[in-house]
Amino acid sequence: MSGCKSEKSEYDTMVEFGQKYTDAWNSKQPENMASFYAEDGTLTVNGGTPAVGRKQLAATAQSYMEAFPDMILTMDSLTKEKDTYRYYWTFKGTNTGPNGTGNKVDFSGFEEWTMNEQGLVQKSIGTYDADEYTRQLEGN
Repeated sequence: MSGCKSEKSEYDTMVEFGQKYTDAWNSKQPENMASFYAEDGTLTVNGGTPAVGRKQLAATAQSYMEAFPDMILTMDSLTKEKDTYRYYWTFKGTNTGPNGTGNKVDFSGFEEWTMNEQGLVQKSIGTYDADEYTRQLEGN
């Protein structure tokens, strides 16, 4: 009898990708996070200088992992736009890394992903409320 195995939709596959990406962030292994990107993939956060390629992507992840050793990233939702996906997340942690403030942060944002033919992130545009993040980091 054919049809016993249901084919996952592209959206379901991407939700699973998002969950595994979240797990990679929470693994505290920056290379795990970078592996979800194309070799020449990019991540730009709040209009800053993009991290280009897996080495820079891993360095970006490592900076958060070091600053917030207890960090927990949660996937809130995933939506599909025309040619992109929006991965919504919440980041919680205590800034106890090198030169840390000791303050807790709890903030949300999203990444807008453009995927490549291999099913990896080619381009990610990340956005979060930097003012709110800074306020929490400084304990105001």
